[in-house]
Amino acid sequence: MKKTTLATLILCASLALPARAGFEEGLAAYERGDYATALKEWQPLAVAGNADAQYYLGVMYAFGQGVPQDYREAG
Repeated sequence: MKKTTLATLILCASLALPARAGFEEGLAAYERGDYATALKEWQPLAVAGNADAQYYLGVMYAFGQGVPQDYREAG
């Protein structure tokens, strides 16, 4: 039973790493003002349910950073 649990945890962690890497790349791009790259990195993550990516996309839409300002899309 312990081996199965450990294997499951390792699998879940390995699947989450690429998503986190994409988020971090998007964050670095956002911080340097490269909103097009941030959008490219975060959009698929947001669609997949990543709350951090959804938040930052909301900020981008609220302030019109690399996208047309759209309060409805931001909310």
